[in-house]
Amino acid sequence: MNLKLRLTILSFLQFFVWGAWLITMANFWFGTKHWDGAQFGAVFGTMGIASIFMPTITGIIADRWVNAERIFSVLHILYGIVLFILPHSADPNSFFSIMLVAMCFYMPTIALANSISYTVLKNSDLDVVKDFPPIRVWGTIGFIVAMWITNFTGNKATEGQFYIGGIAAILLGIYALTLPKCPPQKLIDKNAPLSEQLGLNAFKLFKNYKTALFFLFSMLLGAALQLTNAYGDVFLSEFEHFPKYADSFVVQRSTIIMSISQVSETLFILAIPFFLKKFGIKKVMLMSMLAWVLRFAFFAYGVPDGFGLSLIILSCIVYGMAFDFFNISGSLFVETTTDKKIRSSAQGLFMMMTNGFGAVFGSYAAGWAIDKFFTHKFTTASSLSTYLETTPDNPTFINILKKSFNSAINPDGTLSSIVMVKDWQNIWLSFAAYALVLAVLFAILFRHKHNPNEVSEIKH
Repeated sequence: MNLKLRLTILSFLQFFVWGAWLITMANFWFGTKHWDGAQFGAVFGTMGIASIFMPTITGIIADRWVNAERIFSVLHILYGIVLFILPHSADPNSFFSIMLVAMCFYMPTIALANSISYTVLKNSDLDVVKDFPPIRVWGTIGFIVAMWITNFTGNKATEGQFYIGGIAAILLGIYALTLPKCPPQKLIDKNAPLSEQLGLNAFKLFKNYKTALFFLFSMLLGAALQLTNAYGDVFLSEFEHFPKYADSFVVQRSTIIMSISQVSETLFILAIPFFLKKFGIKKVMLMSMLAWVLRFAFFAYGVPDGFGLSLIILSCIVYGMAFDFFNISGSLFVETTTDKKIRSSAQGLFMMMTNGFGAVFGSYAAGWAIDKFFTHKFTTASSLSTYLETTPDNPTFINILKKSFNSAINPDGTLSSIVMVKDWQNIWLSFAAYALVLAVLFAILFRHKHNPNEVSEIKH
């Protein structure tokens, strides 16, 4: 089999096993298990917790003792097994613990997949800069395909989404063993200080004001990514509570709508070199922050029909700019402003701040805020029906009460159990305000001179 095709399959499956459940997990949590938002925020934070330490540990193992493809294989097989166990959790705490184990196995494989591809391409005398991007883009396609399969098979709110990811992960683990060998490089001196072996020298970058400020904003913007991943699909799905939208395409195929975000991501990647050369790193990062404002604001006023549907689609389109522009321009900033001896560690620190600390901060803060400030409690049918833009005697409303909220209308008009509904408009508006504050502060505080030649140094 062609070498590039083999790596393309690796990239496709690497993100397929994540996309099968990442965007739809909230539907399983809120719609099937009926667990609360604060605990969900904690569960989504497991990706951040795992990203803080696991990539470093597995990186050291791969650099010193074990072939990268073998570690990759073992991690994916273990990840797949844990995904089969995950949906059988009896309560939120056990779900959190099992998800944390799953993420400890999965998160380091993202970096390992890149490392394997780089090594195989270099060993085959191929051009990494030219040949890797077309391979990597299939990872995003794999993520999209997994989302579609989960949705079209009716598994967006069931345990089936985890089984889809688990089966694919085990197959990927087995497939990885057929790839060319990627032995340890052993570039770090065994007698080097422990801080150097662990890549901790990069933390010295915090002594520089501009770099420290960049990492701070990386963490705060990393939180925004978690908000959209955690709550985007469940936001669209919960339009089913409104009788007039219950049977809409957006509700039935919410994951398909959300996948427009990933399609947009692949397109905006192609536009990045032009924007970077013309506007520079700081302005491109600022564009990303303003795109996050639009992402959330469009969601706030989006509904499943008419002009509101256009806003939902626009929100998914601007996601590509919001996500790609900061991640790639941020990586370029690190690449062009740090010493080459600690450049890899500095890139790892950038990922730690965004996918690690930023993810944890965003997940916990959002979960707490949604539960405390943006969840309405209803005790009467009249108040709930008014909020859902219908009447208490609407048969669809009565059906929704039973199916979605496990409640019914008492003879006196009260509800048999308290119904809690998220105020999505104000949730998204608060997120938009958060992103806007970040953009304004970044524009004022962060100083960086534009150098058009930096574009040629982009590392894919």
